[in-house]
Amino acid sequence: MADEQQTLLDECALARAASDPEARIEQLRREIEHHSYLYYAKDAPEISDGAFDSLMRELRELEDAHPDLVDPSSPTQRVGGYVGEQFAPVRHERRMYSLDNAMDLGELDAWLDRVKEAFGHMVPVVCELKIDGSSIALTYEDGRLVRAATRGDGTTGEDVTANMRTVRDVPLRLREGALAQLADAAAPVELRGEVYMPKVSFAMLNEAAEANGRAAFANPRNAAAGSLRQKDPAVTARRDLSTFLYAVADERALRASGQWELLQWLREAGFHVNPDVELCETEEAVHAFCARALERREDLPYEIDGVVVKVSSFVQQEAMGYTARAPRWAIAFKFPPEEKTTILRDITVQVGRTGVLTPVAELDPVVVAGSTVARATLHNEDEVHRKDVRVGDTVIVRKAGDVIPEVLGPVLALRPEGAPVWHMPERCPSCDSPVIREEGEVAYRCISIDCPAQALERLLHWASRGALDIDGMGEEIVARLVESGRLADVADYYTLDEVELSLLDMGRVNKDGEPIRLGQTVAKKLVAAIEASRTRTFARALFGLGIRHVGKTTAELLAAAYPSIGLLAAASEEDLAAIEGIGPKIAHSVYLFLRTPDNAAVIERLRARGVRLEDDAAEPAEQLPQTLAGLTFVLTGSLVESGMTRDEAGAALKARGAKVSGSVSKKTSFVVAGEAAGSKYDKAVSLGISVLDEAALLHILETGEAPAVQETPVG
Repeated sequence: MADEQQTLLDECALARAASDPEARIEQLRREIEHHSYLYYAKDAPEISDGAFDSLMRELRELEDAHPDLVDPSSPTQRVGGYVGEQFAPVRHERRMYSLDNAMDLGELDAWLDRVKEAFGHMVPVVCELKIDGSSIALTYEDGRLVRAATRGDGTTGEDVTANMRTVRDVPLRLREGALAQLADAAAPVELRGEVYMPKVSFAMLNEAAEANGRAAFANPRNAAAGSLRQKDPAVTARRDLSTFLYAVADERALRASGQWELLQWLREAGFHVNPDVELCETEEAVHAFCARALERREDLPYEIDGVVVKVSSFVQQEAMGYTARAPRWAIAFKFPPEEKTTILRDITVQVGRTGVLTPVAELDPVVVAGSTVARATLHNEDEVHRKDVRVGDTVIVRKAGDVIPEVLGPVLALRPEGAPVWHMPERCPSCDSPVIREEGEVAYRCISIDCPAQALERLLHWASRGALDIDGMGEEIVARLVESGRLADVADYYTLDEVELSLLDMGRVNKDGEPIRLGQTVAKKLVAAIEASRTRTFARALFGLGIRHVGKTTAELLAAAYPSIGLLAAASEEDLAAIEGIGPKIAHSVYLFLRTPDNAAVIERLRARGVRLEDDAAEPAEQLPQTLAGLTFVLTGSLVESGMTRDEAGAALKARGAKVSGSVSKKTSFVVAGEAAGSKYDKAVSLGISVLDEAALLHILETGEAPAVQETPVG
């Protein structure tokens, strides 16, 4: 049945792609970027690894078939990942690449054939267990640990040194004997591996979470990633993390000829290296290693989701090289998903942070791939009907990629007589507001700004730097204010005072068992930031409302056309769609939002509490000569000399007629690279786009004159 369902999925995808490949490519890119953000930034994936791999594979195949539609910003052209803002950024010595996947032995053999073709014969490869954890880069200088960083986007990660120093199997100093094998013992050397949480520790962590009323982690990988990114290293220390090291950023730093010798050196240096590795010289040996790994999988004390096969020789690795996202000299053989049957007891509806209503399968608990599954997302109503699952069905469940549970479909022969077809409710289960489904979309949404299920995300968005910029109002404080009943919507920010904020219970206790309060110092700063936010521009307030499809640039276009909330609310849908850069989809979203009674009530409360909801037309800004018209700039890194944020620099460029984009493409005129410039710099170099430093940017802003667009030689 699973094969038949996958065949149907593939046929549907092919039909969609054949009818409009450009639209399908764009749809896939948006969906992949969305799930990449959830996976890397939030540690909260919504779909399985297998489903994500399937989306990526379809996109690659479409781009291969239509090379004219390939864009440098496509997910296929990047390593993947997301750099958060909670920790300081760290630029890796060399890019931390992803691995291409082999989903079956046929694809593994195809990769082995490419290796043989590259050298004319089979060469030694190293087989390693693929640990289901979180990637880490450890930098040692003069033999001492000086920095630990997450993978991030592959080029820039997050500094988690303080947390990694609490992980017991990470040596703070390399063993003396191993230092002699370094090309330069005093020079920095970046070593790489995986942080993981043992199965027993994961079970204990979730038991404690449930006992204390907290949400359990979905799997050990999420638990490891979340533990690694704790603000308090003491929390990380209590999470019982472990590591396996297996790579070096630059093989020239080590006197070793290949991967096999590197693993031996890592052991000698004091690192925890997985004992289940093998140097294989034949295809049969590789197959045998994969079969043993799959057979032993459940007995291991940690989670694995496959086998990594690498060409051992560093010289041969260099000869095979890299694609845009992965080394050609390595492959990840992914284990097939385990499938079980269980009873679907109910279909409940969960309201997400952006108002999307998601049906959730409530299942009789069943153990799948090492953990108990009791719930699984059904994604949307169309998916429920496509799979034809009904309450009371015996359903097939799996964890594709061993991460997120999914319901494949029912065993029709076991369906109870008269089981009804399920339909999405017409009203939001959280706030009882009507739900809508926009034309051309599969999701039903609650668009009430007053919906409790969306409160936290909307409140954080309003306080974010690009919106009203309430400095210091972070997730922990907002969550405590919501839990205490003091914040329900964004207008409630303007009723907070210093005294009650200072007494806010932060949900923790000190060493004497007394509750920890927010305190007067922080409260005073927050009140000042709230007060300052009342006078932000109308465009920022409009962006802060979180209207669907309305980003910062769109908010600026709307505010320029209708410089007050009253004028904007009075505009017809046709008038809004006529604004250059808006169009019918955004117009409909804005029109619907402003005419929802709950939203109008919140806006009125904002107005009554002194929040600026109009622009001052009495003092129009003098327009600068549009000398940069026709040029497109991309900003990356930190602007240190001027002290400007990238948003401020972008606004200054726009004031002279330039376009400012968030991604690099062939249409980009200049990339401005500040300190710790990220992957956008690499893309600019690869595309031959002119790269400017901050001094050049300041000259442009002062004079309005840009240099001639010149190509930067590749390499």
